[in-house]
Amino acid sequence: MSNNTKLHHNEPLIRLSKKTALPVWKAWAIRLGAFLFAVLFCAVIILILTGSNPIEVYRMMFSGSFGTSRKFWNMLQSLAMLLIVSVAVTPAFKMRFWNIGAEGQVLAGALGTAAVMIYCGGKLPAAVVYPLMVVTAVVCGMIWAVIPAIFKALYNTNETLFTLMMNYVATQLVAYLIVFWEKPKGSNVVGTINNPYGDGDWFPAVFGQKSFISIAVVLAITIAMFVYLKYSKHGYEISVVGESENTARYIGINVKKVILRTMLLSGAICGIAGLLLVAGTSSQTISTATAGGRGFTAIMVSWLAKFNPIEMILTSFILVFFERGAGEISSELSQSFASILTGIVLFCIIGSEFFINYKINFRKRHKEDKGGEAA
Repeated sequence: MSNNTKLHHNEPLIRLSKKTALPVWKAWAIRLGAFLFAVLFCAVIILILTGSNPIEVYRMMFSGSFGTSRKFWNMLQSLAMLLIVSVAVTPAFKMRFWNIGAEGQVLAGALGTAAVMIYCGGKLPAAVVYPLMVVTAVVCGMIWAVIPAIFKALYNTNETLFTLMMNYVATQLVAYLIVFWEKPKGSNVVGTINNPYGDGDWFPAVFGQKSFISIAVVLAITIAMFVYLKYSKHGYEISVVGESENTARYIGINVKKVILRTMLLSGAICGIAGLLLVAGTSSQTISTATAGGRGFTAIMVSWLAKFNPIEMILTSFILVFFERGAGEISSELSQSFASILTGIVLFCIIGSEFFINYKINFRKRHKEDKGGEAA
């Protein structure tokens, strides 16, 4: 047996290799194929386990988002709230700063907003209170984000654990302050924070829709973030730091400054998300569940979209659509079964990223130089 043949026998039967960058249309074609496979697979599961008509189940899921005008606008609002948190964490992720603390940063912004609404509402002119709500929400979000950034920049601490722990601190801080704000006392609920400047909500309805302003703000921030990351000098520096901090230092980029600046930006947008969740939704209140887990779901949205804010609109829509659809079919099927269907779809979509980034190589048949025998 020749040396080449011996080496060949030592090769693994299956090995993975990194693909070169696929064209955008091919990558999305793979994702679409994974989604269609998931839909067909779920149809089989529905038919076998429940005996229900899969088409009828899918019709109910579609109705959960598009059945009525009210459902449609509620879906858009849910999409906007998930999207803005996803956009907020994206600059940090692109810099390879693993900000797992968006949940706490959103709560910090919500807490600042609620404090202004409670203590300043009706006592100061509306022209002062509304800008103060925005400034307070942004500052609170920035403070909560920059604390772990400072320790990372100066002491190289683990940002994943630090930002995660900050979530729990924010949650407990909100729980503590609710005791002072609860109505009625002993209920452990703040209740609706009424707008003292009119009979309506804090955000007025536009074109008959109370959520219009929130959706418009999120859309504007998403477009601005896309331009910022793709075309600005700061966006370029974020990309370089994410690729290699040593390279960034070599070409004269102040890595510590970029880390602090980027986390301040992420925290500011999370603060705006907290503002919109408290003052721009129908609940008009704050609780420990105000962020609603969006800080963690946003991680998946950002990664699936490859840190592209425009593509995040689609990935956010997919998650929100199936979440609302699962809630719609839970009346006919169990909530657990609805969650299973959602999980299958998400698993297939996430799994498609493997086939976008890697290819499977099988060991090829090999012949000896002498004897002609197959290896």
